[in-house]
Amino acid sequence: MLNRRHIRVKAMQSIYAMHQSGHDSLEKQEKFLLSSLENVYELYLVILSSLIELRKKELDFLELSKNKHLATAQDKNPNLKFVDNAVLVLLSEDNKLEQLLEDRKISNWQRNDDTILLLLQDIKQSDIYLNYMNSGKKSFEEDRDFLVELFSEVIAPNDKLYDYLEDYKLTWVDDIPLVNTEIAKQLKQLEEDKFFRISKLYKDTEDKEFAVAIFRKTVLNEATLEKEFIDKTPNWEVERIAELDTIILKMAICEFLKFPSIPVKVTINEYLEIAKEYSTPKSSIFINGILDHLVKEYQNNNKLQKVGRGLL
Repeated sequence: MLNRRHIRVKAMQSIYAMHQSGHDSLEKQEKFLLSSLENVYELYLVILSSLIELRKKELDFLELSKNKHLATAQDKNPNLKFVDNAVLVLLSEDNKLEQLLEDRKISNWQRNDDTILLLLQDIKQSDIYLNYMNSGKKSFEEDRDFLVELFSEVIAPNDKLYDYLEDYKLTWVDDIPLVNTEIAKQLKQLEEDKFFRISKLYKDTEDKEFAVAIFRKTVLNEATLEKEFIDKTPNWEVERIAELDTIILKMAICEFLKFPSIPVKVTINEYLEIAKEYSTPKSSIFINGILDHLVKEYQNNNKLQKVGRGLL
């Protein structure tokens, strides 16, 4: 689920937090980094479980309506299309997902069902829901396509859900788009009579190793890495460069020199995009100029030791 850019962002934020706190315990900050990455998976499970809880709340509502004193004909014979949605049923009956939620003690919606009730209200007022409930059709494909659209257009961008997630864990703000994209992709790929494939946090062990390595190698070599670019900024004293920019430069240079399997172009593109999103408006231009200058210098001095074709 995690991509390399998100891993780089988390490493950058951990280094920044280390600077701000004034603590120099590498082990402690490394644990903080790995914990922040694990929190992404918790968010994934929390949002996924919201789909299960939405169905439960609607089932409860239908049952209460049917048993109320002055129940109408519609109350007694409600439209069950939403609660019978094949994908929602699949998620609700997924033993592996249930076990994951239990093992990680994820019970957010049982303790905060008001958010789910408000979200359900918004869903039932949407045209997507109304059109689906009145379509008169029944197929797995329709159920899946409905849920994909509902998730993408109503659930994922819902302000009430976003506010709850932000209040519960502030660090999730950066992770919500990544997790929502992953869940939407998984829903689109679902096929009839197939299990829901629950994502893993890391694509492979190399990604987890990269997270620790880029953090450690940058922190342990900060003074040396700074020397690589400080004389390339004659009009700027190091104190005047935005702190995030110096961290981004150090991480990028670290990748140039200490990660032989990562192409130079990939490193530059990744950190420029991170600078655009997290630093000042002019940071990406500033950083690009320095990195471009350094790459040419390293190539002339044979300092770039990259393995594999096309890595320069």
